[in-house]
Amino acid sequence: MKTLKDVKIGKTARVVKLHGEGPIRRRIMDMGITKGVEIYVRKVAPLGDPMELMVRGYELSLRKADAEMIEVE
Repeated sequence: MKTLKDVKIGKTARVVKLHGEGPIRRRIMDMGITKGVEIYVRKVAPLGDPMELMVRGYELSLRKADAEMIEVE
């Protein structure tokens, strides 16, 4: 299983499935990350956390712990 955390800088991935429960899953969906959406990884902070992403035309910072819950292809 490949997660968003595994996607390299400068690459795009499509969301296959969201893992996680309740409020955490809801928060990820509220950010616009839903099944089928494309996510572009712009950059990663020097220590690896957070990741800066482009989702639906806007910039989003996401922690690696949250990125692990997003299965991509």
